[in-house]
Amino acid sequence: MAHGARARTAAAALRSVCRTAARGRLRAGHARALCTAPGTARDQKRYLWERYQEAKRSSEELVPSIMSNLLNPDAIFSNNEMSLADIEIYGFDYDYTLVFYSKHLHTLIFNAARDLLINEHRYPAEIRKYEYDPNFAIRGLHYDVQRAVLMKIDAFHYIQLGTVYRGLSVVPDEEVIEMYEGCHVPLEQMSDFYGKSSEGNTMKQFMDIFSLPEMGLLSCVNEYFLKNNIDYEPVHLYKDVKDAIRDVHIKGIMYRAIEADIDKYICYAEQTRAVLAKLADHGKKMFLITNSPSSFVDKGMSYIVGKDWRDLFDVVIVQAEKPSFFNDRRRPFRKVNEKGVLLWDKIYKLQKGQIYKQGNLYEFLKLTGWRGSKVLYFGDHIYSDLADLTLKHGWRTGAIIPELRSELRIMNTEQYIQTMTWLQTLTGLLERMQVHRDAESQLVLEEWKRERKEMREMNKSFFNAHFGSLFRTDQNPTYFLRRLSRFADIYMASLSCLLTYDVSHTFYPRRTPLQHELPAWSAGPPTCRLPLLQAAQAK
Repeated sequence: MAHGARARTAAAALRSVCRTAARGRLRAGHARALCTAPGTARDQKRYLWERYQEAKRSSEELVPSIMSNLLNPDAIFSNNEMSLADIEIYGFDYDYTLVFYSKHLHTLIFNAARDLLINEHRYPAEIRKYEYDPNFAIRGLHYDVQRAVLMKIDAFHYIQLGTVYRGLSVVPDEEVIEMYEGCHVPLEQMSDFYGKSSEGNTMKQFMDIFSLPEMGLLSCVNEYFLKNNIDYEPVHLYKDVKDAIRDVHIKGIMYRAIEADIDKYICYAEQTRAVLAKLADHGKKMFLITNSPSSFVDKGMSYIVGKDWRDLFDVVIVQAEKPSFFNDRRRPFRKVNEKGVLLWDKIYKLQKGQIYKQGNLYEFLKLTGWRGSKVLYFGDHIYSDLADLTLKHGWRTGAIIPELRSELRIMNTEQYIQTMTWLQTLTGLLERMQVHRDAESQLVLEEWKRERKEMREMNKSFFNAHFGSLFRTDQNPTYFLRRLSRFADIYMASLSCLLTYDVSHTFYPRRTPLQHELPAWSAGPPTCRLPLLQAAQAK
């Protein structure tokens, strides 16, 4: 059975199971609290701890059933109902969509940009001692350009305390609250539509996988200036690091390094080749739109698919300059010959086997006629790849989120399941027992709140010691997930996830209960809600 037939996410199942069991037991406790709670302070305290122990036992009883329904990290998840039977044309980005890179690439980008800061921007040579730390930052973080702090923000524009970093050191909660007059970031200070800090926006959101070394370099240079008491302008630092990272790309430093040692930097070649072959065998049209240059894409695709890779694609467009490609009607297409030379021919048709540069989507639609929901485009950048396509052009969209696979594997561990089950149960207990306002009861509740806070911190550390999960703050979705849910019909860890689904498969999003709805309205048996690991293994 396909994973999607079992519906959507283990975390949701965990919440639903916890809510259903905990509410049943705790409502009874709540009724007793209102009707039969003992009157003396000592009896009241004992009563609350009895309810705590009951909840603890209930939580522990739930763990085995959750452990028997683990999520498949290779599943595809749906935000919007979509049938692959309706898809006639598949489009792809290149970097981190068709091709995946090894851990060595981010180190290369970090080192090259750091050296550019020293050699071309006259930064102190001492910053060369800093090395790239792949475990420091996560994607989706916001950077306050004027205050030089990196942080995680939720879907409601609230900062998650404990995830605000100046340099490589966490900023105390009290300082954050004073700095922002609370934890909320006003809309006018947030990044613009594409995550950039422009036109008065003081925040930059790092959505690109390539931005991980940029966040690391910003933090390291900030750290150096702070440790050495060097006065500096944060806006200049941000711009210089941004320019250095950009130059690693546009000056060809990264491209030349990858081409020179392609085995070191490119991985998952066989899986990408299998996906493209499957779609071709079923008569699907395919196209490629990437910001990367022609020779770089050609060498990468030749390595992944073979020298005849262009035979699989009906249209290939390089150096498209997304997201401008989707909005700017002025730039015409140009042919690129076998030697990479730009030709001056006027383009009347986009020919199979030919590579084109620049252009714009409006001309693309005119020349191909590929419009609307019969087109599914995959990319890793939620803004540059997907946002305009779904909002303005009605294409279906698929987000490639490599971090998803590792997060799901963490969520499948017994330690995580035990922690989350008890955290949800304890939260429900606090919600119901707060009716006890006497001093002794409040002391007990405060102790529970401290335990809850410690468990939240533990939950964060499961994913990333500094910033936690890509998808959640303590209790809310992250701003990253908010945009992912809006701009992607489906999302998955890699294109290889398509291999386990039929080309006519329909993805059904799980009906998520609203806060005023009963969980039972969306819940079914656990096996009907989850793309299960065991089901995938059985296949």
